[in-house]
Amino acid sequence: MKKTKKMQDSRRKFVKNSLKVSALLPLTTLGLQSLAQSFPNATLTSNNSKPLDILILGGTSFIGPHQIAYALKRGHKITTFTRGKTTPSIYKKEFEKVEQLIGDREDNLKALEGRKWDVVIDNSGRKVEWTKATAELLKDSVKMYVYVSSVSVFYPYYKANLTEDMPIVLKVPENLEDEDEKYTYDYGVMKANSEITAQSIFGDDKTLVIRPTFMTGPADRTNRFLYWPTQLPKGKTVIVPGKKEDPVQFIDVRDVAEWMIRLVENKTSGIFNAVGPAKTMTIQEFATTSKRTFESQSNLVYIDDYDFLKQHRLRYLMPWVLDSEKYHGISRVSARKSIKNGLTYRAFSATMKDTHDWWFSNAVDTKRRNAYQTDSNALHNRQKELLSKWKKHRSN
Repeated sequence: MKKTKKMQDSRRKFVKNSLKVSALLPLTTLGLQSLAQSFPNATLTSNNSKPLDILILGGTSFIGPHQIAYALKRGHKITTFTRGKTTPSIYKKEFEKVEQLIGDREDNLKALEGRKWDVVIDNSGRKVEWTKATAELLKDSVKMYVYVSSVSVFYPYYKANLTEDMPIVLKVPENLEDEDEKYTYDYGVMKANSEITAQSIFGDDKTLVIRPTFMTGPADRTNRFLYWPTQLPKGKTVIVPGKKEDPVQFIDVRDVAEWMIRLVENKTSGIFNAVGPAKTMTIQEFATTSKRTFESQSNLVYIDDYDFLKQHRLRYLMPWVLDSEKYHGISRVSARKSIKNGLTYRAFSATMKDTHDWWFSNAVDTKRRNAYQTDSNALHNRQKELLSKWKKHRSN
């Protein structure tokens, strides 16, 4: 499916206003010693001791650097294929050990010709045509194709307990008027058809598909989780939207990245939902655990009126999503198959603390931090007004 200019403009709008739209799509030196030392199971087992030659399409943005650092730690060789326009902000020393090929998935795959790898990990699959072109080119020179998809393939999320074998969205309905919903459909359809394309070219036994939910952690290129690690440490009032029992799902990007490397070491094929946490968590548990992580004295104010939240443009505050017909299942995706196949989770406190420390480190430039702090659409800049309206609403 080829993106139109309108879709590209929508993508730019999504990145700029991530608080509004990113909820719909499960996207320097770093002064965090814990990152460099946070690799569980970082030594290959005797059953999987052969180092792999891994090609990563993308690799310099969010999930890629974590995959690379972990894979190098386990003795693998890494090659990246990018346009050469993005410089990794973390693990810079590790990237000195990476072979970096330059090209463009749109129209220039020349650097991939005549080469062989054990595995290709497709982190940058944003068009079905891209997946088809790279899979066709590499099908005789790579043993396994790994495609990073999304739980967005299940949109609309009518059902709870979404498992990997449930139907996925393959076509955008006609006559959609809502631009945000159109983009959500477009994204899910693109990911779903890309999965199918990779499988059709490489075969089911040589294709691994990973469907992450909302990922968070160091190097996140969206601002969708920042409210919690930036506001809770201040010890002031913090809004918690939704009913206390509303479930939330999210996962540390490092848990996904490291699990993927272990899967390819084991030559595991198939489709897996990369969702967390390991056990059901409510928004109340998320908020109170986050508060406890920072030893915060913040006052948690629960706004549990859905109509009020919708009226005041607070339908999403990652990882919380307002429960509705089309989003009922977005926080109710099954991780059972993935856990059986080795998905493990960091302590929740590590995710929150490391995200906080990364945000306030030199890995994030001052311009980006200032843009977030002054964003009039961000909740921390709307909070005072919302609290006032909520107080008035409750007194009526």
